[in-house]
Amino acid sequence: MKQIILGTAGHIDHGKTSLIKALTGIDTDRLKEEKERGITIELGFAHLDLPGGKRLGIVDVPGHEKFVKNMVAGATGIDLVALVIAADEGVMPQTREHLEICKILKVRHGLVVLTKIDMVDDDWIELVKEDVTEYLSETFLADAPIVEVSSVSGQGIKEMVQVLDELVLEIPERDLGHVFRLPIDRVFSMKGFGTVITGTSISGKIQTGNEVTIYPKEIVSKIRGIQVHNKEVNEVRAGLRTAVNLQGMERAVMSRGNVLATKDSLRPTYMVDVRLDLLKSAPRKLKNRAKARFHAGTAEIISTVVLLDRDLLEPGEECFAQIRLDEPTTVLKGDRYVLRSYSPVRTIGGGEILNALPKKMKRFAKNASSEMELLHEGKLNETIELFVSFGRFHGVEEVELSFLTNTSKKKLDDALKVLKAQKRVTQYDKERGALIHPDFLKKARDEIVGTIDKYHKNFPLKAGLLKEELRSRTTGARNLKLFNFLVNQLFHEGVIVQDKEVVHLKDHRVTLAQDQEKTKQQIEKTYLKSGLQPPYFKELKEKFPGNTGADVLEVMVKEGLLLKVKEDLFFHSKAVGDLKKRLIDFLQKNGEITTPQFKDLTGVSRKYTIPLIEYFDLNQLTVRVGDSRVLRDR
Repeated sequence: MKQIILGTAGHIDHGKTSLIKALTGIDTDRLKEEKERGITIELGFAHLDLPGGKRLGIVDVPGHEKFVKNMVAGATGIDLVALVIAADEGVMPQTREHLEICKILKVRHGLVVLTKIDMVDDDWIELVKEDVTEYLSETFLADAPIVEVSSVSGQGIKEMVQVLDELVLEIPERDLGHVFRLPIDRVFSMKGFGTVITGTSISGKIQTGNEVTIYPKEIVSKIRGIQVHNKEVNEVRAGLRTAVNLQGMERAVMSRGNVLATKDSLRPTYMVDVRLDLLKSAPRKLKNRAKARFHAGTAEIISTVVLLDRDLLEPGEECFAQIRLDEPTTVLKGDRYVLRSYSPVRTIGGGEILNALPKKMKRFAKNASSEMELLHEGKLNETIELFVSFGRFHGVEEVELSFLTNTSKKKLDDALKVLKAQKRVTQYDKERGALIHPDFLKKARDEIVGTIDKYHKNFPLKAGLLKEELRSRTTGARNLKLFNFLVNQLFHEGVIVQDKEVVHLKDHRVTLAQDQEKTKQQIEKTYLKSGLQPPYFKELKEKFPGNTGADVLEVMVKEGLLLKVKEDLFFHSKAVGDLKKRLIDFLQKNGEITTPQFKDLTGVSRKYTIPLIEYFDLNQLTVRVGDSRVLRDR
């Protein structure tokens, strides 16, 4: 069923509250101060059952200039505006400001109600109608019906109800949205119930028993009960005046300006990127870094307006800006906001939220305008790709993309299938659904290959470098999941080779320079000559300049020319190979060998005997049984 919210707008004392009472029988002025002063201060709420069967939710807003911030809060989520103009006064300052706010918030439907017609004659009414028609000629109410009423006598009330009944048929079905959101405009306690919040649900749906989060404080609670127009319901959808009873919540932790939403669906932010329209009626130019009052939903927050491509914004002009907030809030891409001057306070502009969780942007930054334009006018696939690129080397998780683009999971999945197939985004972490833009994927990949290549040039005698060392030497691929994804990709493509934890380029070959080749020959000659009684390498190392000996030794071990038996103790492979043959012959004839027998077989001291027999154990040639060794069963 279509849900419609009607909001009033108009100057103080033009009869908005009296009109609602005449229409519905409900007095929306509930505060003692309102009764005493005879003016509306806070938002008031009522409902009207139309002849066609629709129930109209009604928000009555204050008309006094001091309470325009309350009017902005009430205008959030309305589908239809009743611009109330007193016939004895005509268009007044708050008439204009309220209409500008409705225009900024993209209210597209409405009617004009001329009240207090019992206080003027017919000729005066006609003059006022002409004046009103001329004033509205360039607004969204240019062709709106004008209804003449008297809330005192009831004249015109039936006609107004009929006009409303016809208007609601013209209003399109509200887009449900994928996240339930209810900007809170009132918080109070009820005996026997606890804390109750009210507001107009602007998107999604929620049910009794569902868990919700109150933003920006990110407090989790559970829905105990829901009322719509004073009736208990189990579910509420977008477009309804709603009261929600929250389980175990203290009234003090919530206030107007907070948002009740689907659990974990939003993100608090101190900044928003926006499209900013400065009203033609704005009293002065808007300077970069001007202080202003930012209104979104029911929140009013002092902010600093950073103009991204200019120093001044003229009245009637528009630009992209970043609004930096003194307090956190929660919004979604596509939300409307209103900007009011800091002092004196009046509405100066507003527009659309483009990025609800941006990073601080430099003014006149390269590509800033084109990126903002894409967020403003781009298709879903384009904005997804852009948000993924904003994630740079870390990328963006799919659940975060749903928030950033303000898109349902199904629509997002459909778009991502296309983008992945076109390789405009790549998923590098299935567990988290993390995506990276191909530009940053290529940079990270090239950096890995370049780092390995540089290492080979700096250390030509090294087989490669450890994976963890490689990761620590890169900037773009420090993210472990991305690093492993790229290393696996490069390995399967044959670009790199991975030998246990060491990686090197496929074409890398260790080549010795002439002096290094000479060192190799000297080392080999020493180990060949010493047979099974080689020197510890530290004794040889000092004979060669710098680290040359150690580097060459590492190459010889890699080639299999020398065998490392224990720390700093190496044997020539020929000597160990000969011993291995003799050991196998002995064991095949005798079945086992003791340590003393092995010592006799080698003809060397225990200094070498013990490391050698343990080497054969380690390499699974022999196995120890008691005090003897036998051939391992293969």
